[in-house]
This record gives sequence, C-alpha cells and structure tokens, in this order.
Amino acid sequence: MTAITESRPLLALKNSQKAISRFPFPFSGESYMYSVNVVPAGQGAPGTFDEHLFDIDEHYLTEMAERERILAEDYGRRYLTLPNMMDAQWDFLEMGLTHLAKDYPEHFTLERSGNNWSWTNKLLGIEKDFIFGDAATLPSEPLEWVGRQMQGDFCLLDQREDDLYLDAGLVTFPADWSLPFDLGMSFEHWHGPVPIAHDLGVFKRAKKFLMNLEVDQPWQRFNWTMTVNPRLDTAPEIYHLWGPDKTLVNIETVAELVHLRVEVQVLARLPRSHGVLFSIRTYMIRMDELVENPEWAKRLRRVLVSLADEIADYKGISRYRSALIEWLTPYETDK
Repeated sequence: MTAITESRPLLALKNSQKAISRFPFPFSGESYMYSVNVVPAGQGAPGTFDEHLFDIDEHYLTEMAERERILAEDYGRRYLTLPNMMDAQWDFLEMGLTHLAKDYPEHFTLERSGNNWSWTNKLLGIEKDFIFGDAATLPSEPLEWVGRQMQGDFCLLDQREDDLYLDAGLVTFPADWSLPFDLGMSFEHWHGPVPIAHDLGVFKRAKKFLMNLEVDQPWQRFNWTMTVNPRLDTAPEIYHLWGPDKTLVNIETVAELVHLRVEVQVLARLPRSHGVLFSIRTYMIRMDELVENPEWAKRLRRVLVSLADEIADYKGISRYRSALIEWLTPYETDK
C-alpha cells in the first residue's frame, strides 16, 4: 500500500449531452425532506440510468481507474468484510456478473458449466476462469473482485437478531461517511448522524422494508448532496484534501466548482445468504451542465431555499448555499 498523497488530481468527469439528458435528477417537487422513497429498480425506459439494475456509462473507465488508485493508497479502510459474509459475497458475485453479461453483452460475457465459470470483461481486458464458491480460484475475495469491475460502492448487510448489520463493503466513493467506523453497526446506528429523519421514523420504516425484501424484487431510491470539484472520494479520513475546496465557492465560481451529487441506491435480497445488497451508484453534474435544463435549475433553487438548516449543515452545503441560490435566481421565471 502506498502512502496517501497530500493532493489528488481532479477527475475528468465532464458529462456529454447524453449523460446530462439521462442524469438522475432527484427532485420531483420544490422541497425536500427525508423519506424512504423507494421504487422498483432496473425498470427504467431504454437509455435511462435505471434501465438496468447496474448502470454502465461513459465514465466507466475513469471511475475504475480512480477505484484502483484509491485501493492502492488506502486498501485497509476501503475494503472490509467480516468472516460471516462469504456466502453473501458469492451471492453478490453471481448477481453482478449475471446482470452485466445479460444487460451489456457487447462488453461482458459469462459462461457457466456447473461451478466452472468463465468471465470476460472486454472494457478492462479481464479474462478469468474460476470455480464458483472457491475463493482460492479468484485473485481476491468475491466482493472485491467484482466490485473492482462495477461502478458504484457496495455494502452487504447481514440480517440477524431482528436487525440488519453492515458487515462487508467496498467503498471508495463515500459522501462523507466512513466504512471502518460503520462496519458491524446495526442499520439505525449506521444512520445515526442523519438529522430529523430519526424523529420522523424514516429509518425504522426503512429497516422494516429492507427486512421484508424478496429475492428477485430489487428496489432503488435517491439520495443527494453536493460536492465542490469533481471528487467522488469525499471520505472523512481525507477531509483535509477536499474540505477546504468549499472556501473557494462564490458567485463567480459556482458554475464551475459546484456539483449536484446524486446516489442511486439499489436494495436487493441476496438469495443464498439471505443478506441484503445496498449499492450506491454516484452521479455528478456540474452546475453549468445542470442549468442546460432550466426546469431543473428552477426546482433546485426552490429546494435549496426551503431546505431545513439542519439538513444543509449535515450535507455540508451551508457555507455556499446562499451563493448557489443567488446564482440560480435568473432561472426562477415562475415566481
């Protein structure tokens, strides 16, 4: 493992027109409050971000390279699993490879003969024969091996004692949360820092929903925050590398620096282990890209104006919220 560098190059995550048009804009109304807000996953229209359970887009190679760099620097805090999660890891491997091969046959192929599997990832140049269920036939544990080939972060929850526990994860792109801190926590403890939501009973309802998930019936939900500069990795352990960026935002720099960051979270029952997959696929769009859709600009401004201060503080946007609101004001055409 190499030392964590004191600076990191910014990612080349500029969105094409296609990426902008399919961006998962998270606001259906003009205000925001925490809710469970789940819908069936992988049932979007052709060409949308949720057409398939796991989305592969134009940023695939960039994100995979960034994951490799982060794991090389900080492996011990970004991939963690407890011993009880090996069955869940194989569940995830089967789910991930099966969906990728079915949904993107031009990039991935999977051949199976009993427990003898053969996998090809044309995008990364990977060809691998292995025995399903035998970790010694893979270069690394199943969760890590598959996760290095998929966009997003992946957490595996163990269901026991009438609760859910975060017992395994590959997390290189967190939005200010820490896998090593949360590993082994119960569902509500893991979400303990979130303001207001506990008083509303959101996480009690969410846990009840998750504990009743059925196999082959995955769901998805949105979460959102904002990030200054195109940084997928905003782990608290490296706050000194990205936190100071917030001081750079003003009315002149909003357009280029501030990104709306949206997580499409997939929730799926794992069939053999009876665990739960919680995947977090992150999309970012810069403000000057977002306002190409004036309706999005207007709605985002109204959400920010009405957003509870506690939520703005938790999401880390209080320092520059007023500058962003002011910059978006010209798009407020329907007052």
